Amino acid sequence: MALNPRLDFTTPPIALLEHLGPDAPAGPAISHAEALEYCRGLTVSHYENFSVLSALVPLELRDDFAAVYAFCRWADDLGDETGQDEAARTRSLTLLAWWGDQTRGCWAGSATHPVFVALAHTASTRGLPIQPFLDLIDAFEQDQRLRHYERWDQLLDYCRRSANPVGRIVLHLGGYPDSPANADRYRMSDATCTALQLTNFWQDVRRDLLERDRVYLPSHEFGHGPDQLRAWLDRAYDPAARVPFIRGMRPLTEMTRELFDQGAGLPQALDARIGPLVGLFGTGGRAVLRSVERMGGATLWARPRLGKSTKALLVARAFLAARLGLRL
Repeated sequence: MALNPRLDFTTPPIALLEHLGPDAPAGPAISHAEALEYCRGLTVSHYENFSVLSALVPLELRDDFAAVYAFCRWADDLGDETGQDEAARTRSLTLLAWWGDQTRGCWAGSATHPVFVALAHTASTRGLPIQPFLDLIDAFEQDQRLRHYERWDQLLDYCRRSANPVGRIVLHLGGYPDSPANADRYRMSDATCTALQLTNFWQDVRRDLLERDRVYLPSHEFGHGPDQLRAWLDRAYDPAARVPFIRGMRPLTEMTRELFDQGAGLPQALDARIGPLVGLFGTGGRAVLRSVERMGGATLWARPRLGKSTKALLVARAFLAARLGLRL
């Protein structure tokens, strides 16, 4: 049976705006079951270093994870997939403002978009706060206004809104709401999520520069600005380009490893139901960071990725820990 074009999870979200966007004509109400089917399909159809809906996710939380992922995927695409010029960035800001309105409407009980129909159920049954979702949208909006970071603390502030909210949502879904009793868990989660975001930046230096006209390398700590990066792009084998780039990357990867270390105790601070899953993302992030370091940090010219065998080993280790009731 053909997919409903309004709920075709194989179609990129940006291409579904004619059916589900702010100017789309009203259609039949979308049921919670239909919304969940869409979110599940969207979640498993998109590449990630590790599957969001792996067997490590507790069965009772898989629909919640799918709804949260679908929210993030839509927000990410609204920010990244409209184009690179100024008109595209303006359109992204308009679409993200609409997404923010939809988010507030979801928590107010007026969800109609399939992502929010699914997310409304999760927010209600799990008692999710709205602020992490609004923080994520704010970060995506910042991407449209700020193309380059000057200092490390600027970048950390961005990660506070672009990455840390995801970890906070996961903790809440896992039974650890934001409270004084969980303050240390949230501190470790924030450190881990910031490290994961930074690792992604170091992995994607070339792609961010060429495809998104963005530079997340903080020029003060890195020692070079965007113009220098562009001048080096076609000099992959020139030591005059490679050596200063690699030297600039080294302190950034070292500071990122320190953040991973600050969050290393988080899986042990969680129960065996959710700890192995959280541990997988931390160990996976460290593995990607090691792959960046093994190639000398030269990610302006090539993008490192985890091999299938490495991912399988990490997943198997986490799955075994979950089956044995251990905490990584």
